[in-house]
Amino acid sequence: MTEKAKEIFFKACLGLSALCLLGVLICWIAKAPAACRGLAVVCPIMLAIGLSGFPSLKGFRFTICIVGAVVAAMLFPERFLTIGEINLRDRRLILLIVQLVMFGMGTQMSVKDFLGVAKMPKAVIIGITCQFTIMPLVGFALAKTLGFPPEIGAGIILIGSCSSGLASNVMAYMAGANLALSVTLTAVAQLLAPLLTPMWMKLLASEMVEVQFFTMMKNIILMVLLPIIVAMIYNALRKDRLKRLHSFMPVLSMSGIIYFTAVTTAAGRDHLLKIGALLFVAAILHNTIGYILGYWATRLCGMDKDACRTIAIEVGLQNGGMASGLAGAMGKLATVGLAPAIFSPWMNVSGSVLANYWRRHKVGEKSKG
Repeated sequence: MTEKAKEIFFKACLGLSALCLLGVLICWIAKAPAACRGLAVVCPIMLAIGLSGFPSLKGFRFTICIVGAVVAAMLFPERFLTIGEINLRDRRLILLIVQLVMFGMGTQMSVKDFLGVAKMPKAVIIGITCQFTIMPLVGFALAKTLGFPPEIGAGIILIGSCSSGLASNVMAYMAGANLALSVTLTAVAQLLAPLLTPMWMKLLASEMVEVQFFTMMKNIILMVLLPIIVAMIYNALRKDRLKRLHSFMPVLSMSGIIYFTAVTTAAGRDHLLKIGALLFVAAILHNTIGYILGYWATRLCGMDKDACRTIAIEVGLQNGGMASGLAGAMGKLATVGLAPAIFSPWMNVSGSVLANYWRRHKVGEKSKG
């Protein structure tokens, strides 16, 4: 396909997306629910494909895919709960998908990412401290003040207690922040998650949901640490072989996150219809407060602006796949898993917007940090 043909194709997809959106409005007014639901599912698919033809916008494709997964699962929940005799909420399947997601993430990491601690210990200590204090406590405050049902409130605390994920590294790169620091913080956070995530859940959420500290620790080791270690060994042995498989890993990780989003949304559809709007407000508040407190806490510690931006991103963005996997392992995907399903799309949207803003507003003269 020629470049001109590609351009026409991508623009046609954007046009179809716009027509689908218009069709949704018309069908809703005409009270044609079947056509309305079908067009609502097709709309984000066409939009995601269309954005692929525009370098400045293609970074939003993943976010649009997640939004599309939420829409489809809300409209056709039965399609995302079972396939034939396969139960898509089965704990063993969830564990396997999380491991694949984390393996894909681990292929983008190496031992040298952990060695970054020795090069910038102050920034790493500040970043990890901010991440594992601000977000769990803000999550707890929101769960209590906004009056969520106990298990859904526990889900907000859960995602706040999880480590950052690969998305934070992507956003730091887009923002032109300190990518080396971002990667190191993510690596160290994954290493500490088996201890700190169940600790905060036990302290803050044990009144809302049963929390078994050592069981959760074991699950995080199986879901997160083990696949990342295997991926790092794979990286070391891979050399120049299996290039095609290596390039496919990020796509595999993203597909796994879309799976969690769709299955969780379908399982918790009834709850979302009641409190979805309030949960979305909580997502905005949790994420925004994380950015603000992460940035200014770091500034008060005397770090340069690049480091502040990096840590703000690391604090504001959590590993939604890990939170969904833990909710599934607890057998509470439809309740505890709702917050990760709603928070993840919003974090991708806000992270992209913030990263693009900071990229356009470069840091001038840096203070010594």
